[in-house]
Amino acid sequence: MTDSYKTIVKPTKEILYKDRGSKFYGYAFPINSSEEVNDLIAPLRSTHSKAGHHCYAWKLGAGNDNYRANDDGEPSHSAGDPILGQILAHELSDVLIVVSRIFGGTKLGIGGLISAYRETAKLALTDAKIITRTITANVEIHFEYPQMSQVMRYIDENNFKINFQELTTTCIITVAVPVSQQKEICETIHRMYPITSKIPD
Repeated sequence: MTDSYKTIVKPTKEILYKDRGSKFYGYAFPINSSEEVNDLIAPLRSTHSKAGHHCYAWKLGAGNDNYRANDDGEPSHSAGDPILGQILAHELSDVLIVVSRIFGGTKLGIGGLISAYRETAKLALTDAKIITRTITANVEIHFEYPQMSQVMRYIDENNFKINFQELTTTCIITVAVPVSQQKEICETIHRMYPITSKIPD
C-alpha cells in the first residue's frame, strides 16, 4: 500500500503552445473528486469559445486505477492519452489537465496532435508547485491519566497528528498514522501496557 503521492498545490497559469496555426491553451488544476471536472472545464469553453476541442485527463488517489482521458472529438487516443501520459510521467495524482485547441487551418495529423497535446500538458505543469501528500489512517489510543506523558512522548517522537482527544480520568486520543503502518503501530501501542489501542470502526 502506498503512503504518499505527489499533487499540485493550486491551479497553474494559462500557457499557450502553437503548431502550424493551431493554438493549444493548457491548464492544470488540483482536484479532490471527479465531480469537479465539468465545473472546471465549463469556464474554459466560454473563455475559448472558438476552440473546437477541450481535451483533458485526470487522475485521483495514490493507486493507478482512478483516471480518465477524454479526446473531446479529436481522433481516438490523440489528445486525452498524451495529456494523461504527462500526469503519469510527473507521478501526479488529484490533478486535472485541460487543453483547449483552436484550429489554425492546417491539419496536424495523428502524430502532430499527439505531440502538440503532450507538449501543451507538459508546459502546463512547468510552473506547478508540486507537493507530496501523505495518506493516513487513524489509530485510537486508550489510557489512564497517569500514562499521559508516555503517550504524548510517543506521539511527539513519531510526529503523529492528533485528530481527536478526550482527556478525563480515562483518556482517548486518535492519531493519524501512515496508512501502510496502521496495523503495526496499533500493535506496538497495544503492547505498552496498561495502554491499549484499536483501529476505529
